[in-house]
Amino acid sequence: MTLSVWAPDGAPGVGEGDDLAAMLVGLVGAGGLEDGDVVVVTSKVVAKSEGRVRAGDRAEAIAEETVRVVARRGGTAIVRTRQGLTMAAAGVDASNVEPGQVVLLPVDPDASARGIRARLHQLTGRVVGVVVTDTAGRAWREGQTDIAVGAAGLLVTQSFAGQVDGYGNPLAVTAPAVADEIAGAAELVQGKLGGRPFAVVRGRADLVLPAGEEGPGAVALIRPDGTDMFGYGAREAVMHALDQDGDPGAFGAPMPAAELRELLDTWIRTWVQVQGDEILVEDVEGPRQLAVVVAAYAHGWEVASRNDSSVRLRPSGPFT
Repeated sequence: MTLSVWAPDGAPGVGEGDDLAAMLVGLVGAGGLEDGDVVVVTSKVVAKSEGRVRAGDRAEAIAEETVRVVARRGGTAIVRTRQGLTMAAAGVDASNVEPGQVVLLPVDPDASARGIRARLHQLTGRVVGVVVTDTAGRAWREGQTDIAVGAAGLLVTQSFAGQVDGYGNPLAVTAPAVADEIAGAAELVQGKLGGRPFAVVRGRADLVLPAGEEGPGAVALIRPDGTDMFGYGAREAVMHALDQDGDPGAFGAPMPAAELRELLDTWIRTWVQVQGDEILVEDVEGPRQLAVVVAAYAHGWEVASRNDSSVRLRPSGPFT
C-alpha cells in the first residue's frame, strides 16, 4: 500500500465568508482531486471563514469556550470545550492573526467538514472525504500532533474487533483512529509556518464513504463524560473530591456496589455491607468517615444518610 500526502503552496489569506473549497480547487486545479482522496483543512482557516475571529483578551475567550477545567499547571489550562474536545486553552489561538485578535474553534467542525465536502463535489464532481484538524497535546507524551476535530464522508475509526491476527489471536478492541492518523500525516507536509492550510491524502479510498453518506464525524472519537478515565487531572481530582463540587460525571459512572464495598473494606478496614442499592459503612468517625465520603464521591456514590459513627451511601447516577 502506498500513501501520498501533499500540501499546495500559495494559499491566500482567509477572511469571513471565503469559499475554502473553491480556494483549494484554485490551488490544485480542476483535475487535482480524485475520487477517494481525503482533503485536510486546518481548523484555523475554517474558523476564519466562519467569522470565528474576535478582538479581545485571550484569557476571556478561553473562559467563554470552556465547559470544565480538567487540569491547570501554571499558565497552562487543559479544558473541556463546548465542542466536547479536551485540549489546552480551549483551542483558542492568537498566532497567525492580527495583534489583539484571537481565533476560536469552529462551532461545529463536523458540520464545517460536511459543507466543504459538498462544495468540493459541486465544483469537481469528485467524492472525497474531509478532515478538519487542530493541534493537541497527548497525556504522558511530550510535544503535540494534529488531530481530527471534524470529519465528513470518512470512517474515523477502523475496527478490527472480531478478526484474528497472523497467529490466530482474536482482536477484541483494536480500532485505529484513522482520522487522527490522517491529520498527523497531513501536518507533516503542511507545517506550522508554511502557510499551507490544505493537504490532500491519497491512498486510503477504502475509508472514504459514497456521496450522500457523511459518516459519524469526528465527534465519534470523543469519549463521553463518565467513560473517560481522566476527567480531571490528578491534583484537580483530589480537590473536587474533597470539596464535592465540580462535575461529578467527570469521575465516571457509579462503581458497582460489590466493587465499592471491597474497596472500602480494604482501604478503610471497617464493617461494610451492601443493602439492596445502598451501602452501609459502620464504625467510622471523624477523618475516617470523611475518607469514606470522599472515596464514595470519587466512585460515583453520595451520602444517603449519616450519623457520628456510620454513613449510608447510594449511587449518584445510573450504573453503566
